Amino acid sequence: MDSLATENWPETCSSLGLDCGSCVRKAASSVASICGGLEPHGVRQIFFQLYSSEGCRPMAQAFELAYEEAAAPIGLPALATAAAA
Repeated sequence: MDSLATENWPETCSSLGLDCGSCVRKAASSVASICGGLEPHGVRQIFFQLYSSEGCRPMAQAFELAYEEAAAPIGLPALATAAAA
């Protein structure tokens, strides 16, 4: 995995058995857990810092969507029940 720090290219990832979709989803989830509430511009900026290869650019929208899903508040049933009472 050390090679990903310097060569974050689709070819490098696939040679390690990673596919773009799962890689982007996991990274977006990690970013959301560290810094949730980013504006879309900030999310895109982080994507392009993490994935500087032109080959990764088509995954920018998938990263944004995965970030939004991961950063969305989780509705807890117990809270909903208490609020309804």
